[in-house]
Amino acid sequence: MTRFIILAIIYVVFTVYGYQAIKTVFKASWTHYLFFAVAFLVAANIIYQFSTPGEGRVISGGRAYAIGFMLSFMAFNLVITPLLIGEDIIRSFIALYDRFFITKESLYLPSRRKFISQVALGLAAIPFSGLLYGMYKGRYNYKVLKYTLHFEDLPEAFDGYKLTHISDIHSGSFDNKEKINYAVDLVNLQQGDAILFTGDLVNNKASEMYDWKDTFAKLSAKDGVFSVLGNHDYGDYVDWETEQEKKANLDELITIQKEMGFDLLLNENRYIQKNGQRLALIGVENWGKGGFKKAGDLDKASASIQSDDFKILMSHDPSHWDEKVISHKDHYHLTLSGHTHGMQFGIEIPGWIKWSPVKWRYKHWAGIYQDKGQYINVNRGFGYLAYPGRLGIWPEITVIELKKGKQIA
Repeated sequence: MTRFIILAIIYVVFTVYGYQAIKTVFKASWTHYLFFAVAFLVAANIIYQFSTPGEGRVISGGRAYAIGFMLSFMAFNLVITPLLIGEDIIRSFIALYDRFFITKESLYLPSRRKFISQVALGLAAIPFSGLLYGMYKGRYNYKVLKYTLHFEDLPEAFDGYKLTHISDIHSGSFDNKEKINYAVDLVNLQQGDAILFTGDLVNNKASEMYDWKDTFAKLSAKDGVFSVLGNHDYGDYVDWETEQEKKANLDELITIQKEMGFDLLLNENRYIQKNGQRLALIGVENWGKGGFKKAGDLDKASASIQSDDFKILMSHDPSHWDEKVISHKDHYHLTLSGHTHGMQFGIEIPGWIKWSPVKWRYKHWAGIYQDKGQYINVNRGFGYLAYPGRLGIWPEITVIELKKGKQIA
């Protein structure tokens, strides 16, 4: 309740300052009414969505859109508020100075308020329109990212072998069949020798896959489609009546993956054979730093794997790589992860800048990293969660080509 009151106060303060800017720049009364109508509808929708029962604690569906519109409106006012507060403070100091020290006409210019308001509105339009674009187009703005990684000990038969990596489908957020069909076709178009999915098939419950099972069953690769579980797949964000009900949900999710043709690795391994040589594929259950589930068992998953095997590890959360993998006695050549989504928001200009607020939570949050001769790819995610959009950090399909030998600079 306390959090709700604080949020309501912040919302009202931001809205008042947003209105001040609108009123100063636009004299037509209909613009004032429109602003307050939007403010009311955004707040009313949030109250309505969160006062009705949901499928789980993870935000999706109507709640996600309510959050998205709230974020867009708050971002608009967030830019305006400090500028106008700053102008108010400056005006107050000038008024005090004029009162006690200046006998001639005040230096304060009323037109400055309008200029500041115009600047504030212009700047506020950038995050506001950006977040709306992220909801309308950004969440389906799929990007294919291609990398070539060199390994001296890669078996000769796998020189040029291509892995297609996807992660974080989050089917409970989807609402556009045409766009998802396009994305699945785009995955197949990469013609990877194997497709590797690194977890979070759903948001809360296995039933979220009912409408999408046939779509993702179309994923196909010569050596198969392999998968692991992510933190959302276990049903931990639902208040189940019994543990048996929770277990039945996980069992159903596992069955759905099998029906789609996914080879789900539950702390297990597989060998991919080619021309008498082999590549070890290891899949752990979710292992996350902090309060996330730690069901992953790297030693169990690697049982029967030889120390000199070329190893590809599938582990949903990249913190597992930081905490356990790179310091392990065995050498895991390549780890594939997801989980972070790149926070679905950031700025990326290849060769120039790569930034997202998620970097303050995860050391390795998007793309390829190398440490101690081992690589990790953190996929930015196929779907989206909570905020129903993406801005700057687009949904990703990764293609990794394995090459034998040293990389030539």
